Amino acid sequence: MEQQALNFGPEALAWLGGGLAIGIGAMGGAIGIGNIFARAIESAARQPEALSLIQRLMFIGFALVEAQVLYALLIAFILVFR
Repeated sequence: MEQQALNFGPEALAWLGGGLAIGIGAMGGAIGIGNIFARAIESAARQPEALSLIQRLMFIGFALVEAQVLYALLIAFILVFR
């Protein structure tokens, strides 16, 4: 039996790279957002008087982590639709 070599063209590799970019980026973002909210809830339970500061810092962290996911989506679009 003769084996044939798999030949992936640039378009197939671009789709693969785009899928990996958004997959890994979204997974990292989900882990980061989960950690942010878990620590914010824990901090608010320990020090309820600091709730306004904790919420402000939590939403800043959320925005920064969400920006990472949006950059991953942008990279995926660039790879797939170039």
